[in-house]
Amino acid sequence: MRYQVLGTTQATRPDGTPVPVGGARLRALLTLLALRAGRAVPSAVLVDEVWAGEPPADATGALQALVGRLRRTLGADAVTSAEGGYRLAADPDDVDLHRFDRLATDGLRALDGGDPAKAAHALDEALALWRGPALADLPDPGACAARWEARRLEVRRARLTAALALGEAAAALPDLTALCEAHPLDEPLQALRLRALAATGRPAEALAAYGDLRRHLADTLGTDPGPVLRAVYADLLRGDADPHGAGPHGAVTSPAPRSGARAAAAARPLAHRAGPSPPPGDAAGEGVPGGGGAESGGAAGPEETGGPVPGPGRAARSAAGSGPDAWAGAAGAEGGYAPGGTAGPHRVPGRGEPAGPGPVAGRGAAVPGDAAGPGEADGRGRGGDPHRRPRPGARRGGHPREVPRAQGPP
Repeated sequence: MRYQVLGTTQATRPDGTPVPVGGARLRALLTLLALRAGRAVPSAVLVDEVWAGEPPADATGALQALVGRLRRTLGADAVTSAEGGYRLAADPDDVDLHRFDRLATDGLRALDGGDPAKAAHALDEALALWRGPALADLPDPGACAARWEARRLEVRRARLTAALALGEAAAALPDLTALCEAHPLDEPLQALRLRALAATGRPAEALAAYGDLRRHLADTLGTDPGPVLRAVYADLLRGDADPHGAGPHGAVTSPAPRSGARAAAAARPLAHRAGPSPPPGDAAGEGVPGGGGAESGGAAGPEETGGPVPGPGRAARSAAGSGPDAWAGAAGAEGGYAPGGTAGPHRVPGRGEPAGPGPVAGRGAAVPGDAAGPGEADGRGRGGDPHRRPRPGARRGGHPREVPRAQGPP
């Protein structure tokens, strides 16, 4: 005997002959027993469900009489007594609901395994078992029926995913549109529809549908589209809404990782992308305002030492922000210079240099040909007079573009 509960409750003989099951309570009893085919159902549960929480005065006698009617309809051995209840003598696969669940599991597994053709066959067979609302003859289907309806929607979504993977977007689009209208908040389903529109050569309609959906979500829930829909929208903007990008159960796979220059640009911190490009030679501080270059024009800061000081690195410039002033501030913070400032009276002499009362010569904007003044350290630039002899104890080397500049008496 076969039993159908995905719609009105029915029973059919092995040869396909239908067995009439008359009476709402008799069909409700058969539905409850078929839900747990091969397992015992307690009498208290049967009474509560069949009479919808309003049992008769003699509930036990009324249930026994109803079970007797069902046995006369289906056969004496169809329903057996069990400890504390009754059991339908049938295998789970004899009930359409359990057969649907098995086929759905097989189809979803095939789709996960990358075999959309096999998945489509199993899912079609599963969906063909439905003839109406699940458990329609129960007085109060409640959460149990809602769970099976949700399972059916999952299977329909998976079947449409398989159709797109098989290149059948045009055939699947009408069903997708109807389902999306019935379930406007089902984002994976809406994402499938957008991909189907793009696959049929209608990307503009897909973008317009995304805009309508975004407004609907904002008006209804006060929220924006989720990551599934946003991923499809990004693909549409790039012209890359491939229907094969839809993953199992209607989920959308993540976009492929970027490579090359695009990946480098995306990985670069925002401060580096928004700020000015560093001047040439920035790793050593060359050409940075206040960093010791000939174009800086800055004098030594109040606490500068006499030894060579490296220019600011990227870390200092990033911490200082962006813009010319920030670059100069970073150079001063790391190199000990104050751009545009003058040498202060509390300068610390360099190694091998006698302390003098006057300020040290600035490291930038030097004037070629000037000689070192009194109390002034020898210029360390390579652009100065190569034949000029340095003062005793003064250090050679320094910035490649520096030339000494004379300083007046303090």
